[in-house]
Amino acid sequence: MYKVTKELHFCYGHRLMQYEGKCRVPHGHNARVAVDLASETLDPRGMVIDFTDIKGVLQRWIDDSLDHRMLLRQDDPLAKWLQEMGEPCFLLERNPTAEVIAELIFDRAVGAGFPVVEVRLWETPDSFATYRRP
Repeated sequence: MYKVTKELHFCYGHRLMQYEGKCRVPHGHNARVAVDLASETLDPRGMVIDFTDIKGVLQRWIDDSLDHRMLLRQDDPLAKWLQEMGEPCFLLERNPTAEVIAELIFDRAVGAGFPVVEVRLWETPDSFATYRRP
Protein backbone atom coordinates (compact mmCIF):
# COMPACT_ATOMS: atom_id res chain seq x y z
CA MET A 1 0.00 0.00 0.00
CA TYR A 2 1.26 3.43 -0.96
CA LYS A 3 0.10 6.53 0.85
CA VAL A 4 0.67 10.25 0.30
CA THR A 5 -0.41 13.18 2.43
CA LYS A 6 -1.06 16.71 1.28
CA GLU A 7 -1.27 19.52 3.82
CA LEU A 8 -3.55 22.47 3.15
CA HIS A 9 -4.31 25.65 5.12
CA PHE A 10 -7.19 28.10 5.46
CA CYS A 11 -8.78 30.55 7.88
CA TYR A 12 -12.41 30.44 8.93
CA GLY A 13 -14.86 31.74 11.46
CA HIS A 14 -17.64 29.78 13.12
CA ARG A 15 -19.76 29.33 16.19
CA LEU A 16 -21.56 26.33 17.60
CA MET A 17 -25.27 26.33 18.29
CA GLN A 18 -26.71 24.59 21.38
CA TYR A 19 -23.25 24.58 22.95
CA GLU A 20 -22.39 25.92 26.42
CA GLY A 21 -18.64 26.46 26.00
CA LYS A 22 -16.65 29.36 24.55
CA CYS A 23 -17.31 28.21 20.99
CA ARG A 24 -20.92 29.40 21.27
CA VAL A 25 -19.73 32.90 20.31
CA PRO A 26 -18.37 33.80 16.85
CA HIS A 27 -14.61 33.30 16.64
CA GLY A 28 -11.97 32.23 14.13
CA HIS A 29 -9.35 29.57 13.50
CA ASN A 30 -6.30 29.06 11.32
CA ALA A 31 -6.97 25.53 10.07
CA ARG A 32 -4.40 23.00 8.98
CA VAL A 33 -5.71 20.03 6.98
CA ALA A 34 -3.89 16.79 6.16
CA VAL A 35 -5.46 14.71 3.40
CA ASP A 36 -4.22 11.10 3.16
CA LEU A 37 -4.61 9.26 -0.15
CA ALA A 38 -3.66 5.64 -0.75
CA SER A 39 -3.42 3.08 -3.50
CA GLU A 40 -2.25 -0.50 -3.94
CA THR A 41 -0.54 0.52 -7.19
CA LEU A 42 1.25 3.52 -8.63
CA ASP A 43 0.32 5.34 -11.81
CA PRO A 44 2.67 5.30 -14.84
CA ARG A 45 4.60 8.22 -13.31
CA GLY A 46 5.26 6.21 -10.14
CA MET A 47 2.75 8.18 -8.02
CA VAL A 48 -0.40 7.57 -6.02
CA ILE A 49 -1.44 11.00 -7.27
CA ASP A 50 0.49 14.15 -8.06
CA PHE A 51 0.60 16.57 -5.09
CA THR A 52 -0.05 19.39 -7.56
CA ASP A 53 -3.33 17.75 -8.60
CA ILE A 54 -4.46 17.49 -4.98
CA LYS A 55 -3.60 21.11 -4.32
CA GLY A 56 -5.14 22.25 -7.60
CA VAL A 57 -8.50 20.71 -6.78
CA LEU A 58 -8.82 20.75 -2.99
CA GLN A 59 -6.98 23.97 -2.14
CA ARG A 60 -8.87 25.80 -4.88
CA TRP A 61 -12.21 24.53 -3.52
CA ILE A 62 -11.20 25.42 0.05
CA ASP A 63 -10.08 28.89 -1.04
CA ASP A 64 -13.31 29.47 -2.98
CA SER A 65 -15.72 27.93 -0.45
CA LEU A 66 -14.30 27.96 3.08
CA ASP A 67 -11.35 30.34 3.38
CA HIS A 68 -12.13 33.60 5.21
CA ARG A 69 -15.80 32.70 5.54
CA MET A 70 -18.13 32.16 8.45
CA LEU A 71 -19.05 28.48 8.62
CA LEU A 72 -22.43 28.27 10.28
CA ARG A 73 -25.26 25.85 10.84
CA GLN A 74 -27.95 26.73 8.30
CA ASP A 75 -30.50 27.58 11.02
CA ASP A 76 -28.12 29.92 12.86
CA PRO A 77 -29.82 33.37 13.07
CA LEU A 78 -26.41 34.94 12.47
CA ALA A 79 -26.34 33.38 8.97
CA LYS A 80 -29.33 35.38 7.72
CA TRP A 81 -27.94 38.63 9.12
CA LEU A 82 -24.47 38.06 7.61
CA GLN A 83 -25.95 37.16 4.23
CA GLU A 84 -28.09 40.32 4.26
CA MET A 85 -24.92 42.30 4.94
CA GLY A 86 -23.21 40.62 1.97
CA GLU A 87 -20.70 38.78 4.15
CA PRO A 88 -19.38 35.43 2.89
CA CYS A 89 -20.84 32.38 4.65
CA PHE A 90 -20.79 28.64 4.13
CA LEU A 91 -23.85 26.96 5.60
CA LEU A 92 -23.98 23.39 6.86
CA GLU A 93 -26.78 21.14 8.09
CA ARG A 94 -24.84 20.43 11.30
CA ASN A 95 -22.70 22.46 13.65
CA PRO A 96 -19.44 23.44 11.91
CA THR A 97 -17.22 21.44 14.25
CA ALA A 98 -13.73 20.27 13.29
CA GLU A 99 -15.19 16.78 12.82
CA VAL A 100 -17.87 18.00 10.42
CA ILE A 101 -15.42 20.15 8.45
CA ALA A 102 -13.01 17.20 8.13
CA GLU A 103 -15.88 15.08 6.76
CA LEU A 104 -16.84 17.88 4.34
CA ILE A 105 -13.30 18.00 2.93
CA PHE A 106 -13.17 14.19 2.79
CA ASP A 107 -16.40 14.13 0.75
CA ARG A 108 -15.06 16.80 -1.60
CA ALA A 109 -11.90 14.74 -2.18
CA VAL A 110 -13.96 11.61 -2.90
CA GLY A 111 -16.15 13.61 -5.28
CA ALA A 112 -13.01 14.70 -7.14
CA GLY A 113 -12.10 11.04 -7.65
CA PHE A 114 -9.18 11.00 -5.22
CA PRO A 115 -8.40 7.76 -3.35
CA VAL A 116 -8.77 9.51 0.02
CA VAL A 117 -8.57 7.39 3.16
CA GLU A 118 -8.45 10.01 5.91
CA VAL A 119 -8.68 13.74 6.58
CA ARG A 120 -7.33 15.44 9.70
CA LEU A 121 -8.26 19.02 10.52
CA TRP A 122 -6.34 20.98 13.16
CA GLU A 123 -8.56 23.66 14.63
CA THR A 124 -5.71 24.82 16.85
CA PRO A 125 -2.04 23.80 16.88
CA ASP A 126 -2.74 21.11 19.48
CA SER A 127 -6.31 19.97 18.72
CA PHE A 128 -7.47 18.10 15.64
CA ALA A 129 -10.32 15.92 14.39
CA THR A 130 -10.06 12.96 12.05
CA TYR A 131 -12.58 11.62 9.56
CA ARG A 132 -12.29 8.34 7.69
CA ARG A 133 -14.81 5.87 6.37
CA PRO A 134 -14.72 2.20 7.44
